[in-house]
Amino acid sequence: MDELLKQYGALLTEVDSWFAGCSEKFGDHISCAAGCSECCRGLFDITLLDACYLKNGFDRLSETQRKAVLDKSHARLATMQGLWPEFAPPYTLNYRPEEEWEALMPDDDEIPCVLLGDNGRCLVYDYRPMTCRLHGLPLIDKSGEVLHDEWCTNNFTGNDPLDLAGLRWEFLSLFRRELLLFRDFTSRLLKENVSELDTFIPTALFIDFAGFPWEEWHNTRVWR
Repeated sequence: MDELLKQYGALLTEVDSWFAGCSEKFGDHISCAAGCSECCRGLFDITLLDACYLKNGFDRLSETQRKAVLDKSHARLATMQGLWPEFAPPYTLNYRPEEEWEALMPDDDEIPCVLLGDNGRCLVYDYRPMTCRLHGLPLIDKSGEVLHDEWCTNNFTGNDPLDLAGLRWEFLSLFRRELLLFRDFTSRLLKENVSELDTFIPTALFIDFAGFPWEEWHNTRVWR
């Protein structure tokens, strides 16, 4: 599993390099910088592979930091379980329709991410999920296909970045490679290749990837 997580880390580093390149080319139009945390609000779903990678970073924090983060995460979980009483380990979302996930992550949720430090910086920056690394810019493949047509409102305030070829990257290839790694990851946990399993950042920190009976759980779960 360590080697697989290393491969995933390398993939995430490629995403960081793309974002850094965009910032270098269009620095006057991109406000994303260390300490800016406007997008680090509310809940959003992440893959189970992201959750495992994130947990590795979280486990490296000091005991004091972990306790503070877990206190916030317990509060978040209590709110979720108020809406989904059956939301229990390993805290995956996929046994319910995606439209029901919206109840847990309303658009007006401005609660800071549990992993956001007092200085506005991520406590586990090097281990943050894929979606955190992609956020802020539109995702346009080299082919011209637009995969995500939204961007941070603080970026590109005077022009349309969808017309900027310099933002394009090999996103279709990236997501194919991510899926292959994810399927490999789930085959090790569940003894079956699965293409989608998601959770939230606060609940990711509670998941026991080494000790949970994944295969037994998977075989008894009624999937949608």
